[in-house]
Amino acid sequence: MKAHVDKDTCIGCGLCPGIAPDVFEMEDDGKAVAIVDEVPTDSEDAAKEAESSCPTNAIFVEG
Repeated sequence: MKAHVDKDTCIGCGLCPGIAPDVFEMEDDGKAVAIVDEVPTDSEDAAKEAESSCPTNAIFVEG
């Protein structure tokens, strides 16, 4: 499973790293980024929750 953040859509609210810190973090530009190539199995539910919770639908979790 892979996770991706659309930086053009991200508003930097910080919700995704709060929900899935093993998958997302905030960068110096104030936008979120996925920090893993493959979402760890034990973080898949949290990554999907971050995707559904994103207020701008900037997160995509596939696989």
